[in-house]
Amino acid sequence: MLSKRIIPCMDIRDGKIVKGINFEQIREVGDPVEMGQYYAAQGADELVYLDITATHEKRKILLPLVKEIARNINIPFTVGGGISGMEDVNGLLHSGADKITINSAAVSKPQMITELARNFGSQCIVVAMDIKQTDKNGCWFVYTNGGRTKTELKAQEWARQAEELGAGEILLTSMNHDGTKNGFALEITREISNMLNIPVIASGGAGTMQHFAEVFTQGCADAALAASVFHYGEIKIPELKNHLQKQHIPVRM
Repeated sequence: MLSKRIIPCMDIRDGKIVKGINFEQIREVGDPVEMGQYYAAQGADELVYLDITATHEKRKILLPLVKEIARNINIPFTVGGGISGMEDVNGLLHSGADKITINSAAVSKPQMITELARNFGSQCIVVAMDIKQTDKNGCWFVYTNGGRTKTELKAQEWARQAEELGAGEILLTSMNHDGTKNGFALEITREISNMLNIPVIASGGAGTMQHFAEVFTQGCADAALAASVFHYGEIKIPELKNHLQKQHIPVRM
């Protein structure tokens, strides 16, 4: 069995790391380069950097920041936010990013997934899905524009389509669970993980070490992403990996 990955996520706004609850109540928590170095030293498997206002503000992600991150950390990292085409991805990968993640652009131009996969390889194309359960029937819908805009896409359908179009990985964020620290969205994570042949990164809701164990076992996720529990030192990555290993969940030590 492949090792499960632990991935700290850093939401970037104005060059600083920020964090909120349910995509709101945003506040600054640190410097992206310094925190990236810290997490690499702690034993994180990968990092994700998301420029959370780039799409909404209709601007490109900050390439100088990506270059600075690449110069200072020695583990793979993924970058997203404001990506709208081939030129953006080329710039990010040449600046040192290992993978890119697209959300709004993929929804508005699904064929873009195929074009990017053909040109850069599926392994570096991550399709991010911000999903929310909004109706009495329990359906999960996809949101774009930093969680501001609801679409009529159902989560399961879009995940399957993204894989068929060439995505190499899915980053699945439950907006209902984001920042609440009440645990990941296990049922929808399990459903999507089991229906796809590509890795699924679970995001939204991590509050305890046991929540990570649950998303790997009950949720069948390949990786788990979190922010505030790592940013505020509530969970230390070495301790988390020890906890998982004791439950026979394979992790890189």
